[in-house]
Amino acid sequence: MKKSKQIFKIMFIAASIGSLFFVPWILVKAWILPLPNTVQEQVDQAISYGFEGMIVYVDEAGKPPAFYTGGWNDRENKIPTDPKSLFKIASMSKLYVAVAVTKLVKEGRLSLDETVVDYFPELEGRIENANKITLKMMVQHRSGIPNFTDNPAYWENEQENGKKALEFALDLPASFKPDKGYEYSNTNYLLLRNILDKVLGYNHHEYIKEKILMPLELKNTFFSLSEVNLDGVMSGYYVGVEEDFKTNENGMLATAEDVAIFLRALNDGSVFEEGEKEIYPYEYNHGGLVPGYQSLAEYHEDIDAVVVQFMNTTDFSGYEWNLSEIVINRIVKILKRKSKN
Repeated sequence: MKKSKQIFKIMFIAASIGSLFFVPWILVKAWILPLPNTVQEQVDQAISYGFEGMIVYVDEAGKPPAFYTGGWNDRENKIPTDPKSLFKIASMSKLYVAVAVTKLVKEGRLSLDETVVDYFPELEGRIENANKITLKMMVQHRSGIPNFTDNPAYWENEQENGKKALEFALDLPASFKPDKGYEYSNTNYLLLRNILDKVLGYNHHEYIKEKILMPLELKNTFFSLSEVNLDGVMSGYYVGVEEDFKTNENGMLATAEDVAIFLRALNDGSVFEEGEKEIYPYEYNHGGLVPGYQSLAEYHEDIDAVVVQFMNTTDFSGYEWNLSEIVINRIVKILKRKSKN
């Protein structure tokens, strides 16, 4: 609770100062500096911008996978970054859920055309347009359902409120009419996970294990801190807060290598059985962000490479996220330049 309240306070102090007084010179510098010769040099440069720790995993076709690290796994105890650490992948988990939805549609147990009300009639009148919002719209963030993490009250005690997250999106006006716009909303996937549980009759984690993790031999992907040894989890830090966010429960964890294996399988279609890839309705790359942890995973077809980037430092302003996007873009440029030589 203490950490959530600190973040809440920082959020509103930052908002009151106003963005007009913030000139992101470091972002400009990170963008225009000459490109380093190696990925490791780029990682070292990123650490100099204030990230506590960083892991990059690169899987280029025809080459052995490569790890690059910098900074601290644990700042307080001065433990260097471990490339095999577990990391909280946050919204990257949406890719796994979308694949599970696809498989259940192919099995005939779900329909992308069914609505919220078909599964949760009690939500009619509490979610605007619930009788018109389909599963496909939720998968694609075209539902108009408000994002519960956009509700400031949620962050007053994020760990406790996470247990009743849907309440922070109910009885609010829709952002737009169903399928008439796009707005990223964690509420969509909260509902989809609940629908999976209802259809399966058991926790959808088990289905994802059976249908995705086990076939791909992903032995370092987990759904909760309760499943892992905490010593193997990378620490997480929030600018302006001293505490380590490692002990916060934020859902899925994985190593960079496991994420890369999954992402390649998603992009080359090997995660799917016959007829499933044609159904799949979501994205093929993704990022993740929770307090203390931000991640990006991308597949680049032109060089047949997967790049996974973990950074264990976040902030309210979005500065750290923007900087992470610049860094991964530069890493990809380095790889593309090398592929031409």
